[in-house]
Amino acid sequence: MSYPYQNAYLSVDERVEDLLARLPVERKAAMMFQTILAAAPSLDAPSVAIWDSPSGRQLLQRGLNHLNLMGKFSTIREHAEFYNAAQKIAMDLEFGVPLTLSSDPRHAFRELAGHSMSAGVFSAWPESMGMVALRDEKRMEEFADIVRQEYVAVGFRAALHPQADLATEYRWSRIIGGLGEDADLASKLVAAHVRGLQGDDSGSLGPTSVSACVKHFPGGAPALDGLDPHFAWGAKQIYPGDNFDYHLKPFRSAISAGTRVMMPSYGKPMGTKYEEVAMAYNKGVIGDLLQEELGFKGVVLADWCVISDLPNPDVVGDLAEAKAWGVEHLDREERVISALEAGVDQFGGEYCEDVLIKVIKDGRVSEERINRSARKLLKDKFELGLFDNPYVDVEAAEKIVGRADFKAAGLKAQKDSLTLLSNNSVLPLSTGVKLYVEGFKDPIPSQFGSPVTSHSDADFAILRIRAPYETFGKGAFARNHHHGSLEYPQAELDRIAEMSKQTKVVLNIFTDRPLVLGSLATDAAAVILDYGASDEAVLSVLFGESSPMGKLPFDLPRSNAAVAESRADVPFDTKEPVHRFGHGLRY
Repeated sequence: MSYPYQNAYLSVDERVEDLLARLPVERKAAMMFQTILAAAPSLDAPSVAIWDSPSGRQLLQRGLNHLNLMGKFSTIREHAEFYNAAQKIAMDLEFGVPLTLSSDPRHAFRELAGHSMSAGVFSAWPESMGMVALRDEKRMEEFADIVRQEYVAVGFRAALHPQADLATEYRWSRIIGGLGEDADLASKLVAAHVRGLQGDDSGSLGPTSVSACVKHFPGGAPALDGLDPHFAWGAKQIYPGDNFDYHLKPFRSAISAGTRVMMPSYGKPMGTKYEEVAMAYNKGVIGDLLQEELGFKGVVLADWCVISDLPNPDVVGDLAEAKAWGVEHLDREERVISALEAGVDQFGGEYCEDVLIKVIKDGRVSEERINRSARKLLKDKFELGLFDNPYVDVEAAEKIVGRADFKAAGLKAQKDSLTLLSNNSVLPLSTGVKLYVEGFKDPIPSQFGSPVTSHSDADFAILRIRAPYETFGKGAFARNHHHGSLEYPQAELDRIAEMSKQTKVVLNIFTDRPLVLGSLATDAAAVILDYGASDEAVLSVLFGESSPMGKLPFDLPRSNAAVAESRADVPFDTKEPVHRFGHGLRY
């Protein structure tokens, strides 16, 4: 027997309403949870290995049909076949509601569980901040379009990006994934990213679209002391400059561009007109501002684990506590109700659909309220064409993902995004010189020069280093966040100063936060920043095969003290920055 919702000739709205009327409330509730699916050899493996979580198969059989793939496979075929196997489990359930598989960014260099994955089999590009350094809407859209093609080929139909946060608090650990310090530039780039993923700015999806999720509304950067709100010690978002609206600009642009999903920040706004509770529980921020004032009609996806504590606190450390900042006193049932009342449609990182089902059956949440969210989620699935064509072509995927022209475009973006801060007439380097190098993954190819083991024997010392940072908190996840000082330790400054007395030092700095150069600005013969670039890309620019085209996406502050004295919500607010937004030399 076939049903109207299975008829591709009916309108999407007709199909949605027909299926919505047929689905039991338990299935609708399950749809409102998007949790982690491990990239494992088997769907019978735990969805998260570090605690006793259900397997992917079990989650799908429970009706959870929005899942977030964590990790990666070593081959394109494995990616595509894993997706098809997972999709078959979803389609074999009654009503055949297909799986929507989502991904965090996986087209650059950082490997940080819960935030991003390195490119692997996909084309490799700079991190988001590198795309900002290019200042080119067309290239941002080209990047997102290539991401779309590679995602669709292996089954990803939802992107947990772009990140539209503005870099106004330089100590915050998530700056590298955002869109720089200037709200107007960020607004143009976030719209381009959304268009590239979804296909256009109409707000509609199609059978080759990827749904964009813009985060972290209403802007996550104004964090007290730059501390991240994944953790209780970083829960506060502050607005000492009364500049809340500045951070809304890129989100307004994303809504105009038609983004289908919005993810609230974990933080709780302090000292504003809004209630001092986490954004996912904040009706003023979600219901009144995002949905009513800004007119967003899409899915509101709560960031991961706002309802439930994680198991194994000895392993996960400070990540264990549910991000229910300001409503910690509520139990899980009350938290679910509160978030739904605020305007949340789906809960990330959770699989406690039993809690939602209970409050529905107790009469504390109406089925009509559940229908409101389920309707949005089903509409996305129908528009993406998942009901009509749920599987991917494995052979076609192998021809699309990592295609030569995609990789070439990514490599060119890496090269072009490099930002030359200073150059004491040493760059571009000549070939055939004696080179001392640090921080390169592989030996320097012989065409560039002769390697030496001591900097004192070298014509030039090329050092690939990274911006300074400190780590706080308990557990690997917390300590993988780069917080704290933006100044290099004195021992590192002294080491490079001593080296510069014996040879010319060229510094290439991976810049995930706006660093303080200190004495490096004068001790190094040249300083060039990258935001995620391969050895090949860096060498190409240093030796003049390519020219650095990047411009600083933020100011570079003079000191930690200048950053501490600045206002966390105000751009370009540090005293006497060493380099200004937009600085970037050419050859």
